[in-house]
Amino acid sequence: MLLTPRHQAPRSRRRRTSAALLASAVAVCLVAASAPAEPLGVGDRLFPHLGNPGYDVASYDLALTYSGANDKPLKAVTTIDAWTTTALNRVNLDFAHSEVESVEVDGEPATFATAGEDLVVTPHDPLPQGSWTRITVRHTSDPVYGSGREGGWLRTKDGLAMANQADVAHLVFPCNDHPSDKAMFTFRITAPDGYTAVANGLPAGADRSRGSTTWTYRTRHPMATELAQVSIGRSTVLHRTGPHGLPLRDVVPTKHREALEPWLEKTPDQISWMESKVGRYPFETYGLLMADVSTGFELETQTLSLFERELFTQPAYPKWYVESIMVHELAHQWFGNSVSPRRWSDLWLNEGHATWYEALYAQEKADRPVAERMKAAYGASDRWRAAGGPPAAPKAPDPGRKTSIFRPNVYDGAALVLYALRQEIGRPAFERLERVWVTAHKDGTASTADFVRLASDIAGRDLHGFFQGWLYGEKTPPMPGHPDWKSAAPTR
Repeated sequence: MLLTPRHQAPRSRRRRTSAALLASAVAVCLVAASAPAEPLGVGDRLFPHLGNPGYDVASYDLALTYSGANDKPLKAVTTIDAWTTTALNRVNLDFAHSEVESVEVDGEPATFATAGEDLVVTPHDPLPQGSWTRITVRHTSDPVYGSGREGGWLRTKDGLAMANQADVAHLVFPCNDHPSDKAMFTFRITAPDGYTAVANGLPAGADRSRGSTTWTYRTRHPMATELAQVSIGRSTVLHRTGPHGLPLRDVVPTKHREALEPWLEKTPDQISWMESKVGRYPFETYGLLMADVSTGFELETQTLSLFERELFTQPAYPKWYVESIMVHELAHQWFGNSVSPRRWSDLWLNEGHATWYEALYAQEKADRPVAERMKAAYGASDRWRAAGGPPAAPKAPDPGRKTSIFRPNVYDGAALVLYALRQEIGRPAFERLERVWVTAHKDGTASTADFVRLASDIAGRDLHGFFQGWLYGEKTPPMPGHPDWKSAAPTR
């Protein structure tokens, strides 16, 4: 990932391109200008129009102004700094269901149009390959649209929060909405007095003026758009210290602070437990965002995991279960956040690992044997594969339900693959693989093929045949060490 240079290249430098190159670019631009705008994508098998080719985002600066009404659009300015990876006459951004007031490219007005869920920007001059460019979009960000689309903005009882997985960050702000293009983020959130705004990363100031406050946060590590988080509400931010001085902050509805504290104080020990398994926590801070909203899911937004408040106050949930879910989202900070999937078919690497450490924690802390959970998963595995595809080749999402890629085959079905791998190569090699994986790919992206290669290197033998059946087979292979395990045939 390319970080923001200290100074933007002067625009005149681009204009000193050779005459031949410039003439060629202008000719292409004239042809392109006559063609209608069209949505593009990076070729993801599950989300064909997600992401955009031709540039690499280095940073986002997202300024949001909240009025105090969570059913009204926020005023917003999104500034994107990026490198072009090819010559561009148009720049496609993922953005939909809000209003665009204006767009500038390198300080000059640009024309724009919508195509599908893309905002297609035509700069005044074509952008040569390898050029540094800044795109500024003034727009609204509408929480009403997001609330009807399985994510984006979540309207809580006292404000807003974000849930952008898998493909809805672009309902909140213009972006290259694919995990393969991670970037640094700055958030500037203005809200009326009485509200508290929190975002990913560390605080970088709070400016108070005439009945409102602008809160600024910056990340210190690159982040995928689906992991962005902004919370605005009548909240209290609680601070504590984690292992090796790690700053921890939790965001809770103020009226529920006392009831939630016994859960929040478990986080430092849970981080220590995860570090004992895979190595040092990879980010600058961590904490839990307890949102007063019913979502049906929890979400590993980077450095500030999103939880439903009711998970911790509903007595029907056993204590060990709630704690293991906390560890599931914590484990994602390594698996999915620090090491992000190169494409959405690599989702099993995120959810399989988070489920694995969730199960391992329940075994060590609550006497819930991993082998028993994996045997039950093995019994259901053939049904899961028939319904949702094998772990590394999940079926496309159901129409109108993009989050339906989150099926059992990428949770317990994928954890089952990791259990089989540990059985196959032995515990010492497996544990070394886990540590090397998160170290080698820290702050980057990685694919299933990368995992297979690394596992083979550490095992000292070719594991491609082993993984082929476990990751891509229609039927679940025999479990090493458990020849008696059976998988029920799928019903027709």
